[in-house]
Amino acid sequence: MIIPVRCFTCGSLIGDKWEPFISRVSAGEDPGKVLDDLGVKRYCCRRMLLSHVDIIKEVVRYTRPI
Repeated sequence: MIIPVRCFTCGSLIGDKWEPFISRVSAGEDPGKVLDDLGVKRYCCRRMLLSHVDIIKEVVRYTRPI
């Protein structure tokens, strides 16, 4: 839904890397090279960014106003 601020496994900060990562990958760059350029070296942190599915826009449609 929303990218976690920290890696679930090691606690490293990854939330600030989501926007540059998704914009560069959408532009056609290789995800592995983008993660290397952003300084994401641990496989647990790479997993957090590579496997994230951004579905917040679909979920918000089903919330009702209070």
